[in-house]
Amino acid sequence: MSTGFTVIRDNTPTSAIPKGAVVAMGNFDGVHLGHRAVIGAALAMGRAHGVPALAVTFEPHPRSFFSPNTPQFRLTDETNKLRLLAATGLAGAVVMTFDKARAGTTAQDFIHHDLIGRLGISGIAVGYDFHFGKGRVGSPSLLVSEAPRLGIEVDVQAHVDIEERPVSSSAIRMALAEGEIADATTMLGGPWFVTGKVVHGEKRGRDLGYPTANIRLDKHCGLKHGIYAVRVGKGSQRFDGVASFGRRPTFDNGAPLLEVFLFDFKGDLYDAVLDVAFIGFIREELKFDTIEALIRQMDDDSAKARALLAAAPDAFPQLGVIG
Repeated sequence: MSTGFTVIRDNTPTSAIPKGAVVAMGNFDGVHLGHRAVIGAALAMGRAHGVPALAVTFEPHPRSFFSPNTPQFRLTDETNKLRLLAATGLAGAVVMTFDKARAGTTAQDFIHHDLIGRLGISGIAVGYDFHFGKGRVGSPSLLVSEAPRLGIEVDVQAHVDIEERPVSSSAIRMALAEGEIADATTMLGGPWFVTGKVVHGEKRGRDLGYPTANIRLDKHCGLKHGIYAVRVGKGSQRFDGVASFGRRPTFDNGAPLLEVFLFDFKGDLYDAVLDVAFIGFIREELKFDTIEALIRQMDDDSAKARALLAAAPDAFPQLGVIG
């Protein structure tokens, strides 16, 4: 696990920014294998020149700025993106606010003012399809053409393919929407996870013999409704469990809620912040005619979840500490 991961923001004094660093630039939603190729290239460049390697990323995601009324299913919120980046070996991240001013900055101004002037970079790694600047004019080819004049090194990473399909955040969102957890895990390089605070629910699970920790996910979460094998992190502790994400059709068909039952756990989790990693999809959400039928199904779901988790004993996202 990486420690001392520094986050540089718009209000960070220029004097506190390490000059001469190399950067990996991207939105990095999910920090998937394609992103990790870009990060790996920056790390290699940094080692070759004896300088730190940083990520340059944007918050909120540019899609949210340009299409504020379109639901945006993010794979990672800002904090979890930084936790994933902190585990890659990068020395830190530059988080640039994406607002009207940023959207209106030309690619040339961004290169000269932000990358060269403020950050003082000596090299940059990007993905083959990354664009930046007003009108998305900035491109890998522009960086390559400008590099000799600017005196920086540029590395452009090709797409990463799995079974002849390019890895992308969009492909991972689609896999999660279809309950294809194994595919999402492969493209991410580790399990997809969410983080949230445990809230009070209707306490029905307690009466059923399955007391759950309830977490409200982002309203735009596109994960398929259903039952999952999960591994839960509470600080440095890990617990195996089974989770339901959906509207509880047997009871109220209400707002989507993540309900997590931890195996062999006793204690109070209210207000605890949990990381919930999705290890396997078990079945779709169903409506049961009787409580007895529901309990029998929950027993079967738990057995299947235990088997899936036993087959992946070390499956959990690699998370770093944000300094």
